[in-house]
Amino acid sequence: MDPGREHVQLVTRRWFLNAGGSGLGLAALWTLLGEDVLGAAGQTVGAEAIGGLPGLPHFAPKAKRVIYLFMAGAPSHIDLFDYKPKLMDMAGKDLPDSVRGTQRLTGFTRSQNSLPVIPSKFTFAQHGQSGAWLSELLPHTAKVVDDLCFVKSMHTEQINHDPAVTYLLTGFQLAGRPSMGAWVSYALGSENRNLPALVAMVTIGKGGTGVPAFDRQWGNGFLPAKYQGVKFGSGTDPVLYLSDPEGFAQADRRRFLDDLAALNNLTLQQSGDPEIAARIEQYEMAARMQTAVPELMDLSKEPESTFELYGPDARKPGAFARNCLLARRMAERGVRFIQVCHVGWDQHGNLPTQLAGQAKDVDQGAAALLQDLKQRGMLEDTLVIFGGEFGRTVYGQFANTGAEERTATNYGRDHHPRCFTIWMAGGGIKPGITYGETDDFSYNIVRDPVSIHDWQATVLNRLGIDHTRLTYRHMGRDFRLTDVDGQVVKGILT
Repeated sequence: MDPGREHVQLVTRRWFLNAGGSGLGLAALWTLLGEDVLGAAGQTVGAEAIGGLPGLPHFAPKAKRVIYLFMAGAPSHIDLFDYKPKLMDMAGKDLPDSVRGTQRLTGFTRSQNSLPVIPSKFTFAQHGQSGAWLSELLPHTAKVVDDLCFVKSMHTEQINHDPAVTYLLTGFQLAGRPSMGAWVSYALGSENRNLPALVAMVTIGKGGTGVPAFDRQWGNGFLPAKYQGVKFGSGTDPVLYLSDPEGFAQADRRRFLDDLAALNNLTLQQSGDPEIAARIEQYEMAARMQTAVPELMDLSKEPESTFELYGPDARKPGAFARNCLLARRMAERGVRFIQVCHVGWDQHGNLPTQLAGQAKDVDQGAAALLQDLKQRGMLEDTLVIFGGEFGRTVYGQFANTGAEERTATNYGRDHHPRCFTIWMAGGGIKPGITYGETDDFSYNIVRDPVSIHDWQATVLNRLGIDHTRLTYRHMGRDFRLTDVDGQVVKGILT
């Protein structure tokens, strides 16, 4: 939050408290005056009216919101997106030293006697008017390729999962920085006073837990606590403690919150700590979510055609397809940044079987989300992203290095930071194109490289944000999502 703006808010609260004597219940009055009046025109209001920074967006945005389908564990781009037919001529042969260069190996393959090239066992074909190549594992995605922009030249600086995920989602390789969603929430605020600006949902795929999803991946870091994302689960209460305890009436809860807020405001007067103000706002948000969240999660009014589009998994709580459907409902209701995490993409072994299962988990749900948004006229101002934290190696990883097993059913692929593929759609991204190119081994980038900070700068640009101007002062320094780097990838913009 802008320091000057925070000062004005604190003074205003003090004025209300001083004018009201004891201050009992005035925190609730502040909430009503500060948000209800501003939102009187309807549930969803302009972002600046309920939270964004003054002067933002910096320019006219193409996207109002982001839905990020994050594949934790790093999907194998070679087996899904990056078709390399010449690999068949190299099958079983060692990856040439000239291709590998000085690339370091992880502990998984460092002890192998050789690094044999393993072509994808899956069939690829071209689809749509764009002629995009896709693996047979993604038949539903194949139907929407003309809405997609494939970026095949992504690269990162990290070769291990946790720092790579942290770098991708926060712009820094060590934990402690705000997540991308928190930065967006901080910059643009919320479109709905009854729901969080940043929501995360997590699904465990057929590949197992592998690389876990941590709360800090949608955390606020050093930003004020109100920018922390809220994780929605699949249980009876999608948000912890959403329901009141048995025998505790809504009126009792309202009186409790009013009294608690008044006490917090007295402490706020004495300390001036903005985190106390954030705590007050979070209590009020929690109270409003008690009504908004059950309605959001209730799919009983969705037509049968919706479930036909998303597939049978849309009826299963916690399934990826259901979370994609919920993401559309959240987007309709003004949630600014929706992070749908799917875990299980770390195929160091048994890749043919596990990758097929993972792809089946997400293929129909992701494609249906695009179709659903498009038919509702929402895709043009919703930026949808699909991808993981890095790629996988063209050479195989084997359980028994002494035997050097090279079968089509018993191999894996190691971590590969030099190149990987993501796709983006909607929100001012050119549809039906492929950007960037890798070599015949899908090992090195030969055209149009895109760094993590370039990609982050581009996402912010579609939201109307100049990434160099979105900063927050912490410990005497102005921080930003893209640190001191990043160039907008203009070749993929409409």
